[in-house]
Amino acid sequence: MSGHSKWSTIKHQKGVADAKRGAIFTKIGNQIAIAARSGTDPALNSSLALAIEKAKSANMPAANIQRSIDRVADKSAAQLKEFTYEAYGPGGVGIIIEAATDNNNRTFPEIRSTLTKNGGTMADSGSVLFQFARRGVIHVDAIGEEALLTVLDAGADDAVDDEEEIIVYTDPKNLSEVRRKIIEAGLKVSNASLEYVPNNKIAVDDEEKQGKILKLLDALDDLDDVSAVYTNADV
Repeated sequence: MSGHSKWSTIKHQKGVADAKRGAIFTKIGNQIAIAARSGTDPALNSSLALAIEKAKSANMPAANIQRSIDRVADKSAAQLKEFTYEAYGPGGVGIIIEAATDNNNRTFPEIRSTLTKNGGTMADSGSVLFQFARRGVIHVDAIGEEALLTVLDAGADDAVDDEEEIIVYTDPKNLSEVRRKIIEAGLKVSNASLEYVPNNKIAVDDEEKQGKILKLLDALDDLDDVSAVYTNADV
Protein backbone atom coordinates (compact mmCIF):
# COMPACT_ATOMS: atom_id res chain seq x y z
CA MET A 1 0.00 0.00 0.00
CA SER A 2 1.19 3.48 -0.74
CA GLY A 3 1.35 6.32 1.72
CA HIS A 4 0.72 10.00 1.13
CA SER A 5 -0.66 11.33 -2.15
CA LYS A 6 -1.43 14.88 -3.22
CA TRP A 7 -5.10 14.26 -2.42
CA SER A 8 -4.44 12.92 1.09
CA THR A 9 -2.19 15.92 1.76
CA ILE A 10 -4.87 18.31 0.50
CA LYS A 11 -7.51 16.60 2.66
CA HIS A 12 -5.28 16.99 5.72
CA GLN A 13 -4.61 20.67 4.98
CA LYS A 14 -8.30 21.28 4.32
CA GLY A 15 -9.17 19.60 7.60
CA VAL A 16 -6.82 21.90 9.50
CA ALA A 17 -8.18 24.99 7.71
CA ASP A 18 -11.79 23.91 8.19
CA ALA A 19 -11.16 23.28 11.88
CA LYS A 20 -9.77 26.80 12.24
CA ARG A 21 -12.89 28.37 10.78
CA GLY A 22 -15.34 25.87 12.25
CA ALA A 23 -16.58 24.66 8.86
CA ILE A 24 -15.81 21.06 9.74
CA PHE A 25 -18.03 21.03 12.83
CA THR A 26 -21.21 20.31 10.85
CA LYS A 27 -19.67 17.26 9.18
CA ILE A 28 -18.24 15.88 12.41
CA GLY A 29 -21.49 16.64 14.22
CA ASN A 30 -23.35 14.55 11.67
CA GLN A 31 -20.89 11.69 12.17
CA ILE A 32 -21.41 11.88 15.95
CA ALA A 33 -25.20 11.91 15.59
CA ILE A 34 -25.16 8.85 13.34
CA ALA A 35 -22.72 6.96 15.56
CA ALA A 36 -24.82 7.76 18.65
CA ARG A 37 -27.73 5.75 17.25
CA SER A 38 -25.88 2.62 18.36
CA GLY A 39 -25.58 3.96 21.92
CA THR A 40 -24.88 7.32 23.50
CA ASP A 41 -22.18 6.07 25.88
CA PRO A 42 -18.78 6.31 24.13
CA ALA A 43 -17.38 3.77 26.61
CA LEU A 44 -19.71 1.18 25.09
CA ASN A 45 -19.83 2.53 21.52
CA SER A 46 -16.42 2.57 19.81
CA SER A 47 -17.74 4.35 16.72
CA LEU A 48 -19.05 7.19 18.88
CA ALA A 49 -15.78 7.31 20.82
CA LEU A 50 -13.81 7.69 17.58
CA ALA A 51 -16.16 10.42 16.32
CA ILE A 52 -15.87 12.32 19.60
CA GLU A 53 -12.08 12.01 19.51
CA LYS A 54 -12.09 13.44 15.98
CA ALA A 55 -14.26 16.32 17.19
CA LYS A 56 -11.90 17.09 20.05
CA SER A 57 -8.91 17.03 17.68
CA ALA A 58 -10.69 19.68 15.61
CA ASN A 59 -11.30 21.73 18.80
CA MET A 60 -15.05 21.29 18.50
CA PRO A 61 -16.71 22.74 21.63
CA ALA A 62 -18.01 20.22 24.15
CA ALA A 63 -21.49 21.78 23.88
CA ASN A 64 -21.55 21.07 20.14
CA ILE A 65 -20.50 17.47 20.74
CA GLN A 66 -23.24 16.94 23.32
CA ARG A 67 -25.83 18.60 21.09
CA SER A 68 -24.94 16.17 18.29
CA ILE A 69 -25.35 13.21 20.65
CA ASP A 70 -28.67 14.57 21.92
CA ARG A 71 -30.10 14.56 18.39
CA VAL A 72 -30.76 10.85 18.87
CA ALA A 73 -33.40 11.56 21.51
CA ASP A 74 -34.77 14.72 19.84
CA LYS A 75 -37.85 13.58 17.93
CA SER A 76 -38.20 17.02 16.33
CA ALA A 77 -34.71 16.97 14.85
CA ALA A 78 -34.32 16.08 11.17
CA GLN A 79 -33.15 12.49 10.90
CA LEU A 80 -29.87 11.93 9.12
CA LYS A 81 -29.33 9.07 6.70
CA GLU A 82 -26.05 7.81 5.27
CA PHE A 83 -25.56 7.32 1.54
CA THR A 84 -22.64 5.98 -0.47
CA TYR A 85 -22.38 7.13 -4.07
CA GLU A 86 -20.13 5.76 -6.79
CA ALA A 87 -18.69 7.84 -9.60
CA TYR A 88 -16.06 8.10 -12.31
CA GLY A 89 -13.68 11.01 -12.55
CA PRO A 90 -11.61 12.30 -15.49
CA GLY A 91 -9.84 9.42 -17.21
CA GLY A 92 -12.27 6.90 -15.74
CA VAL A 93 -10.77 6.82 -12.23
CA GLY A 94 -13.04 5.48 -9.51
CA ILE A 95 -14.51 7.71 -6.81
CA ILE A 96 -16.47 6.79 -3.68
CA ILE A 97 -18.49 9.55 -2.01
CA GLU A 98 -19.92 9.17 1.50
CA ALA A 99 -22.68 11.54 2.58
CA ALA A 100 -24.87 12.16 5.62
CA THR A 101 -28.04 14.09 4.92
CA ASP A 102 -31.58 14.75 6.09
CA ASN A 103 -32.66 15.45 2.50
CA ASN A 104 -31.28 13.27 -0.28
CA ASN A 105 -33.42 15.17 -2.78
CA ARG A 106 -31.00 18.03 -2.13
CA THR A 107 -27.79 16.05 -1.71
CA PHE A 108 -27.89 13.75 -4.73
CA PRO A 109 -28.44 16.56 -7.30
CA GLU A 110 -25.64 18.60 -5.69
CA ILE A 111 -23.22 15.69 -6.02
CA ARG A 112 -24.32 14.89 -9.56
CA SER A 113 -24.03 18.54 -10.61
CA THR A 114 -20.56 18.85 -9.06
CA LEU A 115 -19.42 15.75 -10.93
CA THR A 116 -20.82 17.00 -14.24
CA LYS A 117 -19.23 20.44 -13.89
CA ASN A 118 -15.82 18.88 -13.21
CA GLY A 119 -15.60 16.12 -15.79
CA GLY A 120 -17.07 13.29 -13.73
CA THR A 121 -20.18 11.11 -13.94
CA MET A 122 -22.32 9.09 -11.57
CA ALA A 123 -21.70 5.33 -11.78
CA ASP A 124 -24.03 2.36 -11.46
CA SER A 125 -24.26 0.79 -8.01
CA GLY A 126 -21.45 -1.71 -7.48
CA SER A 127 -19.47 -0.73 -10.56
CA VAL A 128 -16.83 1.16 -8.56
CA LEU A 129 -17.23 -0.08 -5.00
CA PHE A 130 -15.76 -3.53 -5.75
CA GLN A 131 -12.43 -1.82 -6.48
CA PHE A 132 -12.17 -0.73 -2.83
CA ALA A 133 -12.03 -2.44 0.56
CA ARG A 134 -13.43 -1.10 3.83
CA ARG A 135 -10.48 -0.74 6.18
CA GLY A 136 -9.62 0.85 9.47
CA VAL A 137 -7.02 3.57 8.85
CA ILE A 138 -4.93 5.12 11.61
CA HIS A 139 -2.53 8.03 11.14
CA VAL A 140 0.34 7.97 13.62
CA ASP A 141 2.64 10.96 14.20
CA ALA A 142 5.86 8.94 14.12
CA ILE A 143 8.40 7.57 11.66
CA GLY A 144 11.16 4.99 11.78
CA GLU A 145 11.55 1.25 12.14
CA GLU A 146 10.95 1.17 15.90
CA ALA A 147 7.61 2.97 15.59
CA LEU A 148 6.68 0.75 12.65
CA LEU A 149 7.33 -2.38 14.70
CA THR A 150 5.29 -0.92 17.57
CA VAL A 151 2.17 -0.42 15.44
CA LEU A 152 2.52 -3.88 13.93
CA ASP A 153 2.80 -5.36 17.43
CA ALA A 154 -0.44 -3.50 18.27
CA GLY A 155 -2.28 -5.69 15.78
CA ALA A 156 -2.09 -3.74 12.53
CA ASP A 157 -2.64 -5.71 9.32
CA ASP A 158 -0.22 -3.45 7.48
CA ALA A 159 1.61 -0.17 8.01
CA VAL A 160 3.48 2.28 5.80
CA ASP A 161 6.16 4.77 6.84
CA ASP A 162 5.97 7.55 4.26
CA GLU A 163 8.64 9.73 5.92
CA GLU A 164 6.00 12.10 7.34
CA GLU A 165 3.89 9.72 9.40
CA ILE A 166 2.96 6.07 9.68
CA ILE A 167 -0.31 5.02 8.08
CA VAL A 168 -1.77 1.93 9.72
CA TYR A 169 -4.33 -0.40 8.16
CA THR A 170 -6.57 -2.70 10.20
CA ASP A 171 -9.59 -4.93 9.93
CA PRO A 172 -12.60 -2.61 10.52
CA LYS A 173 -13.67 -4.45 13.66
CA ASN A 174 -10.17 -4.09 15.15
CA LEU A 175 -9.80 -0.34 14.55
CA SER A 176 -10.58 0.86 18.08
CA GLU A 177 -8.50 -1.86 19.75
CA VAL A 178 -5.43 -1.25 17.58
CA ARG A 179 -5.76 2.51 18.08
CA ARG A 180 -5.93 2.03 21.84
CA LYS A 181 -2.83 -0.19 21.88
CA ILE A 182 -0.86 2.26 19.74
CA ILE A 183 -1.67 5.09 22.15
CA GLU A 184 -0.85 2.93 25.17
CA ALA A 185 2.52 2.20 23.54
CA GLY A 186 3.27 5.92 23.71
CA LEU A 187 2.67 6.96 20.11
CA LYS A 188 0.43 9.86 19.08
CA VAL A 189 -2.56 9.10 16.86
CA SER A 190 -3.68 12.09 14.77
CA ASN A 191 -6.70 10.40 13.21
CA ALA A 192 -8.46 7.02 13.11
CA SER A 193 -11.45 6.18 10.94
CA LEU A 194 -13.09 3.65 8.66
CA GLU A 195 -12.25 4.37 5.03
CA TYR A 196 -12.57 2.94 1.55
CA VAL A 197 -9.06 1.96 0.50
CA PRO A 198 -8.44 1.14 -3.18
CA ASN A 199 -7.34 -2.42 -3.90
CA ASN A 200 -5.12 -1.07 -6.66
CA LYS A 201 -4.29 2.49 -7.61
CA ILE A 202 -4.50 3.88 -11.13
CA ALA A 203 -1.39 5.83 -12.11
CA VAL A 204 -2.16 9.29 -13.51
CA ASP A 205 1.01 10.74 -15.02
CA ASP A 206 -0.50 13.58 -17.03
CA GLU A 207 -0.31 16.77 -14.93
CA GLU A 208 -3.35 18.34 -16.57
CA LYS A 209 -5.45 15.28 -15.83
CA GLN A 210 -4.10 15.18 -12.27
CA GLY A 211 -5.22 18.78 -11.83
CA LYS A 212 -8.72 18.01 -13.09
CA ILE A 213 -9.07 15.02 -10.76
CA LEU A 214 -7.87 16.99 -7.74
CA LYS A 215 -10.23 19.86 -8.59
CA LEU A 216 -13.17 17.43 -8.74
CA LEU A 217 -12.26 15.71 -5.47
CA ASP A 218 -11.87 19.09 -3.78
CA ALA A 219 -15.24 20.31 -5.07
CA LEU A 220 -16.99 17.16 -3.84
CA ASP A 221 -15.33 17.39 -0.44
CA ASP A 222 -16.51 21.00 -0.09
CA LEU A 223 -20.19 19.99 -0.24
CA ASP A 224 -21.77 20.31 3.22
CA ASP A 225 -23.47 16.91 3.12
CA VAL A 226 -20.38 15.00 1.94
CA SER A 227 -18.59 13.21 4.77
CA ALA A 228 -15.65 11.73 2.85
CA VAL A 229 -14.30 11.26 -0.68
CA TYR A 230 -12.04 8.42 -1.83
CA THR A 231 -10.38 7.63 -5.15
CA ASN A 232 -8.25 4.93 -6.70
CA ALA A 233 -6.39 7.56 -8.73
CA ASP A 234 -2.74 7.79 -7.73
CA VAL A 235 -2.73 11.57 -7.36
